[in-house]
Amino acid sequence: MIGLLLSILIAGSPALAQTDSLADSAQAKPTVAVISVEGTISPTATNYITRGIKEAKGMNAQCLIVQLDTPGGLLKSTQNIVQAFLDSDDLPIIVYVAPEGASAASAGTFITMASHIAVMAPATNIGAASPVQMSPGGGTSQPDTVMQKKIFNYSESYIKTIAERRGRNAEWAISAVRDGESITADRALEINVIDLIANDRADLLNKIDGRSAAGKTLKTAGAKITEIPKNLAESFLGFLIRPEVILILTMIAIYGIIGEVTNPGAIIPGVAGVIALILVLYASAAMPINIAGFALIGLAIILFISEAFTPAFGLLIAGGSVSFFLGALMLFQDLPESMSLSWGWLIPATALTALFFFWIAYYGIKIQFTKSTTGKESMIGKRARVTDTINREGGRIFISGEYWNAVSDEKIEEGRWCEVTDIKGLTMKVRPVQGDKYSA
Repeated sequence: MIGLLLSILIAGSPALAQTDSLADSAQAKPTVAVISVEGTISPTATNYITRGIKEAKGMNAQCLIVQLDTPGGLLKSTQNIVQAFLDSDDLPIIVYVAPEGASAASAGTFITMASHIAVMAPATNIGAASPVQMSPGGGTSQPDTVMQKKIFNYSESYIKTIAERRGRNAEWAISAVRDGESITADRALEINVIDLIANDRADLLNKIDGRSAAGKTLKTAGAKITEIPKNLAESFLGFLIRPEVILILTMIAIYGIIGEVTNPGAIIPGVAGVIALILVLYASAAMPINIAGFALIGLAIILFISEAFTPAFGLLIAGGSVSFFLGALMLFQDLPESMSLSWGWLIPATALTALFFFWIAYYGIKIQFTKSTTGKESMIGKRARVTDTINREGGRIFISGEYWNAVSDEKIEEGRWCEVTDIKGLTMKVRPVQGDKYSA
């Protein structure tokens, strides 16, 4: 009996082994990680790509596909991304410029050429990598020309190094920086700027299958695609560093803090202003914000507030409006064109701020010239009924529900009406009012 059981087990062992092998094969299905980078290359994009590389390595992915569509971005962020690509020796990184109509312009050119495998979808383009540096006045000067030349020289040598490291067309890469040249996907493939053209992700996985990159042979045909989405922090920071959002937060900080100072105890304006200010400072740390712009906005606030205490017939408000406009304009002058603030935001923001402070100045001036409504001073000019005959030596009146001692240069009989002209200590000086039918 025992021998029979052993025979059955021995005979069934190949089938069991085959079943286990199939199960292991199913579990060993290759994985490909994918992230999508759209819009401006900023610190948010750097954090997202860096995290994508780390997570792709953690899931033992065959490669990381970075689907890219960008008009350009910050040089510092681009350098960080390129460095992360060049340092990735154990994870192949594929940049896929997609979908159709997408572009890898400016910073996108550096990023695409730094990848292990560069792929573009049909009807896409790459290039126009010339760096842009704005002068403070929007024009150019000799020092700015020298600085621009240095930036161009650096960018040319940088992209040449990247192209040579990846075995791509370094001559065209330099022309993309020097002359701002841009080419289509077909032309890019023809002159060895990219490695492949793929219609979609499935086509991409089939075409890179079997290729060698970062010391490994890719097995991507039929691979499982795992999307790595942006997390909450990256999405929030991406929203926060938009120039129009920074401008709105700056205005909220200004209005809120001044509102709390002028109305102590309101709480809500102060809290909102402080939170907005903290967010502005956080965004400013992530972006190359121009300090001169902040200084001009600060000067504008001083001029606006001064108008409320030093009536200048609107001259200070006009000066503050100009200072605020120039400050907001300069605030983002070091950013690429894709991240600049449009006039459609600048003009309404300036007008709204000027109106806000004009309203404050108007009521501030009005209060200065308004008679006091509290204390002893508020009683001057009021009428009162005489309760005890008043002369130079004294008398009494009834006013605002109270009895007061009073004196007058003229005798005023009991029951008549008088007008308060001055107050000294606890005694009022009054004068007679014609007509007994007058009521206070």
